[in-house]
Amino acid sequence: MYMETIDPKDITRIAVVGAGWVGISFAYQLSTAALCEELVLIDSNHAKAEGEAMDLNHGISFAPSPVRIWAGDYSDCRDADIVVITAGAAQKLGQTQMDLAEQNATVVRDVTNQVMASGFDGILVVATNPVNVMAHVAWKASGLPKRRVIGSGTVLDTARLRYKVGEYFDLSPRNCHVYYMGEHGAGGFVAWDNARIYGKSIAQLLAENDQYSQADLDDIYQRVRDAANQIIEYKSAAYYAIGLGLLRIVRAVIRNENSVVTIGAHLDGEYGASGLHIGVPALIDRTGIRQIIEIDLTEDEQQQFNASVGRIQRAIANVE
Repeated sequence: MYMETIDPKDITRIAVVGAGWVGISFAYQLSTAALCEELVLIDSNHAKAEGEAMDLNHGISFAPSPVRIWAGDYSDCRDADIVVITAGAAQKLGQTQMDLAEQNATVVRDVTNQVMASGFDGILVVATNPVNVMAHVAWKASGLPKRRVIGSGTVLDTARLRYKVGEYFDLSPRNCHVYYMGEHGAGGFVAWDNARIYGKSIAQLLAENDQYSQADLDDIYQRVRDAANQIIEYKSAAYYAIGLGLLRIVRAVIRNENSVVTIGAHLDGEYGASGLHIGVPALIDRTGIRQIIEIDLTEDEQQQFNASVGRIQRAIANVE
């Protein structure tokens, strides 16, 4: 019986480098998302990747669409549309993400070199911390255009923020339009002046209803800022939400959504900064970062943004 061969170009392949908690959380969610036909797991501990692939494959009969999943090597990146890098040391209790910079830069640089040696010519998504610094390291090592190297940036912080804001205003997080920008984690800030809740500005909501206060919003910011440390204290690592955050980025690319997502984008003059990746809202489509969205910041917010820029630039200088 004649069987027509499918052109590999017609098959969407996503490779995940790093079979730790974050990588496998993302891979699990991707296996149920009907976004790709092939999913490759790559890890320095090949047996770990083999075991994770087996476990994921055993649930494929329940998935919405078929996915071929296997533990591979860097040569499998050649035909990948997207490579997601999660490899590297995880943040421990008492550490800042910047404490991981030197160690993880070596890992991310080596991973990126091996990915590119395969002939890969797709989109890199980087989640290794400190994510903005690691996205820059991957971009420099890859030689890819800046639009095709995306850090997870502040996608997780923004999701945490919208969840807490939704609780406060009794509104779905999907309808809380507010951004967490700058650094992922403790060094970032909330662009409150640009936020829209119920279609209204924060200032308008505070003026109209005395049950809301800036002090409460400041408390929300602190809870979002410190969320990772609290989760690490309770259960050693955070991985489900960032797995979903990575899925959000990948979905925007694969489905050519033209969606605005707060990711780690390379700036060339936007917000008065250049030569680094940093968390900003950006328009994502099939080509990667189509456009960086420059929202209006207050003077204080711009100062906080500039402070994030300075810290990231110093970390980049240290690892380079």
